[in-house]
Order: sequence, then C-alpha cells, then structure tokens
Amino acid sequence: MKIVANWFRRHFSDPQIVVLALLLLILFVVVVTMGNMLLPALASIVIAYLLEGLVGRLERLGWPRLASVILVYLVFLAFVVLVLLGVMPLVSRQVTDLVQQLPSMISAATTVLLDLPDHYPELLTEAQVRALIDVIRAETLQFGQRILSWSLASVLGIITVIVYLVLIPVLVFFFMKDKALILNWFRRYLPRHRGIAHHIWTDVDRQISNYVRGKVWEILIIWLVSFAVFSAFGLNYAMLLSLLVGLSVIIPYVGATLVTLPVLLVGWFQWGSAPIFIWLAVAYFVIQVLDGNVLVPLLFSEVVNLHPVAIIVAILVFGGIWGFWGIFFAIPLATLVQAVLTAWPILPDDLDPLEP
Repeated sequence: MKIVANWFRRHFSDPQIVVLALLLLILFVVVVTMGNMLLPALASIVIAYLLEGLVGRLERLGWPRLASVILVYLVFLAFVVLVLLGVMPLVSRQVTDLVQQLPSMISAATTVLLDLPDHYPELLTEAQVRALIDVIRAETLQFGQRILSWSLASVLGIITVIVYLVLIPVLVFFFMKDKALILNWFRRYLPRHRGIAHHIWTDVDRQISNYVRGKVWEILIIWLVSFAVFSAFGLNYAMLLSLLVGLSVIIPYVGATLVTLPVLLVGWFQWGSAPIFIWLAVAYFVIQVLDGNVLVPLLFSEVVNLHPVAIIVAILVFGGIWGFWGIFFAIPLATLVQAVLTAWPILPDDLDPLEP
C-alpha cells in the first residue's frame, strides 16, 4: 500500500493534475458510454472545428464574425449537396456495376492462376491453385451479396438518415455562430485552477487543427486529382476508385498499399498488359510520390512527432473503439496522449510534499 500511496503522491500531488485527469476521464466515459446517442452532436462539433479555420482566416481579413460564419456555412452546404446528389449516386452505381462484373473478373483471374503451375511447378501445384480459386470464389460471392443487400434502411434507417441530414447542419451552424457563448458556458463549470490543462490544450489544438484540416484538404486534393487522371485514361469505376485513393490517406503507411491493389486489378482486367495499363500504373505511383513528398509537406506545417509504431498502434486502438472517426483522429488523439504525458509533472522521490 505504501508503494501505491507514494506513486499517487508523485503523480497526483498537483491539484491541477487532478483536474486534468478528471476532465480526460469524464470526456472518455461520455464518449464511450453515450457516443452513439451523441453522434450527431459529436459529428457537428468535428465539422464546426474543421470549418473554424476558414472562418478565422476571413476574420483576419477584416470580415465580421457573423458574415464569415454565414459564407463558410453556405459553402459547406453546397459541398454537402454536391456530394449527396452528384457523387454518392455515381459511386453507388459503380459499386453495383463492379459487383456485377465480379464473376467475369474471377473467370479471367482463374485462367491466369491455372497457368501458374505450368510455369512454376516447383512453387505451386494444381491442387493448391484450385483450392485458392475456390476460396476466392466463396469470399467474392459473400462480398457481392453483402454489397447488393446493403441499403440505408438496413444500416441506419431512413428516419435516422433524415434526422442526421437535418440536425447536423443546424448544429454546425450554431456551434460556429455561438462558439464564444458555448465555450464561456462550459468555462463556468470548470475549476479555476486549470493552467496545465489550458497549456496542454493550446499546444494540442495547434497540432490537431494543423493535422485534421490538412488531412481533409489532402483527401479532397488526392481524390480530385486521382479522378481526373483515372477519367483521362478511361478507367472503369473512376469515381469509386479515386474516392478510395483519397480516403486511403487517412491510414498512414497502410492505406496507400491497400488501395493500390484494386486500382491495378481493375486496370489489368480492363486492358491486360497493354501499354495503357503500364502508363496508368506509372501515373498512379506518381500521384502517390507527389502526395508524400510535395503535398504533405505543404499542408502540414508542423510534423507530428510520433514513432511509426505509435501511429499504427493508435490507429488499431482508436479505430477499434470508434470506427471511422477513431481511425481519422487516431494521430491527433495519440498526439494528445503524448502531450499529456510530456506535460505531466512528476515529483522526484526525495521531494514528497506530504513528508514532514
């Protein structure tokens, strides 16, 4: 017991540290226990936080706060309408077409696989190849059935979707418009001694805002550039594949690798080993190289100082807890944890404040 008591004295001797620990614990419990119920509010807070960067820039140019909020909000609504009415129907049609084409793709792949034992008899046997083909067919059939049976009604429900489409834009507007009022209301219920928490939040807010807003711009730019390139080549399912390429930047190190396979497979099934397929692969890899070496340094002015292992572990942990949002915010949340651990004051063993 004395060891435990000494550990608490070293790590929780400062009242501000206790306040910080309680705030983090309360926030975590609320999100985990009531995350599904509060999902519209949480999503609205995230969107308002992302849009605040544009509002702040307009304010620095001399625009009034309300005018800045209204202009940015209208641009946001226009983007949402464009995605819902222009992009999503096209993506849905391409997903359906891709599922319908899967049998012919499997047949072509089967022919190629059956030729492998003749060329590499020391590595593969015909029995192994046929077993692999059976597994691929079974998994593909199940995947196609799940995709075709998917609908808004089966996932969220039409009523839930309508509520989200109405409620989230309203919440986003008021979060942006009444930002100062809402923050002041919360401050009334927080302890006065929260200097360490304020210092940590100031540091983390700078890094999170840089990362999250930069990541959104990176997704949009890579998505649009990939769509333009795929459309120029005449690649099938250009919108669907370009959207996957854009979203792949959310997962560092892994996302680009995962999305490369469907892009190259669709191109190979469409053109075979023709020169246009080679040029498509070259153009795709050029996009990836420019993203990592040009776009990322331009968008992210402050590099997140996290080890690759820490990033991958954060994606696994937070993605397992909160799904897509956990993956998207894995690096900011890991940055928060790192900032808290760095700023957490620890008394030396010989400076115990409770010792006489």
